[in-house]
Amino acid sequence: MPKDVYDAELFRLQTELVKLQEWAKVTGARIVVVFEGRDAAGKGGTIKRITEYLSPRVVRIAALPAPTERERGQWYFQRYIEHLPARGEMVLFDRSWYNRAGVELVMGFCTPQEHTLFLRQCPLFEQMLIDDGVILRKYWFSVSDDEQLRRFKSRRNDPLRRWKLSSMDLESIYRWEEYSRAKDQMMVHTDTPASPWFVVESDNKKHARLNMIAHLLSSIEYDEVDHPKVDLPKRPLLGNYHRPPRELSTYVPDYVSTLLGDPENGAD
Repeated sequence: MPKDVYDAELFRLQTELVKLQEWAKVTGARIVVVFEGRDAAGKGGTIKRITEYLSPRVVRIAALPAPTERERGQWYFQRYIEHLPARGEMVLFDRSWYNRAGVELVMGFCTPQEHTLFLRQCPLFEQMLIDDGVILRKYWFSVSDDEQLRRFKSRRNDPLRRWKLSSMDLESIYRWEEYSRAKDQMMVHTDTPASPWFVVESDNKKHARLNMIAHLLSSIEYDEVDHPKVDLPKRPLLGNYHRPPRELSTYVPDYVSTLLGDPENGAD
């Protein structure tokens, strides 16, 4: 896809996301979007494009760290409940309660009994959310093993993204088949008519982003909200106010002029 075509369509979809945000604020809708998939499948990049022009007061990202010792003693879904949206909010879960069906199972962070209990309770938990009026959408980002390995190698050599490559990511390479079996088992139990999974082919990141955002927008019946016209007032005439001398304030050094070598600003 040519870059200009991608940029234009992404901007159009982002404009629609703003309309969705405003509709949620006015109607009090509660929206939950779950992003799951293998490491380096493109979830984070898609979330960034979704939230780029949205208000963080309305649209929040929930990316929970490993549970604390206290949280391990709670009902499993409990720590996720407090991140659910209130009226007029949308929450994007960058990984979610489905950790138990994937990484926790494969890496042995939960017992077989806890995993079995999760598979039984999860559809009931999600049905409760839906019955209470929450709009729930679940997306699984599917990436091939070759493309995942290529992205891992790219992260390893990129100083800006090296932090995204962890020992857990490397484990996902060695345990590819185990993760596949866990995902298949998860789908059998949690891909329900009321709360279906939508699979996003993500070997091509740009296509995945557009496909996912377009589907999300098409799955929610929202309307454009009319806003009152805002007229900027004329600037009032200045009175006898005088700005304090610059010498009384501590300014950030002019790094840019130094970088450009501007002699008028004392640069070398």
